[in-house]
Amino acid sequence: MKIFFTRLLQNVRLYRSLRFRIFLIVLLIGIIPSFIMRILMVRGYESRAMSQKISEVTNQSAIVAAHLARTDYFSDTSDPVINDELIQMSNLYDGRILVINDAYQIIKDTYGKSQGRYIVSGEVISCMNGSRNMSSQDEENRYLEITVPILDESTGGVYGALVASASTDGIHDNVEIMNRRAVVVEVVIALVVLIIASALASTLLRPFDKVIKAVDSVKEGFDPGVRDIEVPDYTETRDIMEAFHHLMSRMKEVDDTRDEFVANVSHELKTPLASMKVLSDSLIQGGDAVDAGTYREFMLDIAEEVDRENRIINNLLSLVKLDKNRSPELNLEPRDLSKMLRQLVKTLTPLAKEAEVDLIYEEKIPVEAEIDETKLSLAIMNLMENAIKYNKKGGWVRVTLDADMQFAVINVSDSGMGIPEESINRIYDRFYRVDKSHSREIGGTGLGLAITRNAILLHRGAIKASSIVGEGTTFTVKIPLRMDI
Repeated sequence: MKIFFTRLLQNVRLYRSLRFRIFLIVLLIGIIPSFIMRILMVRGYESRAMSQKISEVTNQSAIVAAHLARTDYFSDTSDPVINDELIQMSNLYDGRILVINDAYQIIKDTYGKSQGRYIVSGEVISCMNGSRNMSSQDEENRYLEITVPILDESTGGVYGALVASASTDGIHDNVEIMNRRAVVVEVVIALVVLIIASALASTLLRPFDKVIKAVDSVKEGFDPGVRDIEVPDYTETRDIMEAFHHLMSRMKEVDDTRDEFVANVSHELKTPLASMKVLSDSLIQGGDAVDAGTYREFMLDIAEEVDRENRIINNLLSLVKLDKNRSPELNLEPRDLSKMLRQLVKTLTPLAKEAEVDLIYEEKIPVEAEIDETKLSLAIMNLMENAIKYNKKGGWVRVTLDADMQFAVINVSDSGMGIPEESINRIYDRFYRVDKSHSREIGGTGLGLAITRNAILLHRGAIKASSIVGEGTTFTVKIPLRMDI
């Protein structure tokens, strides 16, 4: 049952509202103290009035008891002066007076009902034995009872007791009146606090309403105008809006990147097709007049464009397979990274010689790691190939392998043209090129680094680029030695 109500409260929209919670907290803060104050005031008055009543009745009873002792009332209960005094006291406190001798016999009852009877009660026995004043209170019947000893002034001995009961109706009536008045005041306070709580909740949450309005404004699409909205009322709202603006900027970047990606894909795929179309149309229009050499040259150009189209398509397919959101499976096996890198250097050495670039491999320690060799080889090869292609004649590319207790570290450095600082964070975007004209000259598609980054992330690794324009670039790749760490 408790779980049911807890879940019910969690699903109640009003209860989950911050506005409602602020309203409720302020309301409770206003009402609870007034409620506690009313209880304390009423209880305090009742306690003080009851203590005063007990003290008053006790003192009066002690005076009467002393008077009884001096007049030897136990020998003659017909003394009119004493009897009038007992009746006046009984009437004064709207109660009853009992005079009891040392044999526990009632010798005087102002109600005239119990005279001659015997009474045995704890209070009377205590007074007879210990000469102490005793008091008790009956909340249900609204009276209090005082028992005082009657002492022999000459010997100090106890030879009787006086039991006086007094009505507490007056005190209880005053308590009820105070309660009613306090409740009226409490209701007024509650209404005032209700208004204040409602106004305060609305005022405090007005900045958040602005935030909600700003967020709602992008439900049907990105609105550049929301970037101008500022809510500086609170530190929290300012931080929320800063985060929101950052998100909007990121959304705009993603939106622009998506449009650019679509445009780039269309352009990259259309360009080889357009070239092949022109070349094939030229051959068709030339007819039999086209000699064998020209025909062969045109066909080689068409084949080159087909290869280019094929590279773009394969790279796109590799990106789809390596996309981390698709959670592709890795064929993890312990592999010798030293051997893998040496093989990659051997494979790319002809390309480096053709570009007149020195390809250097440095191995600080042999390293073995759990990797998918096919995917990681593709990633490192892309880095090495880019370092060679975007280099200068007489330049160098250095590949180094190192490791610590947890990670293998591969550095691919070059002496090439470098990457501008404003482009360093975008080099992993699909189809993004730092130097578009040079990229097309060397056959780049702008997909290599995107493929590289995805392959490294699949290995739970990291890649970082640092570059100085005109001096070169260094890519640092860190791969866990074991995937279970």
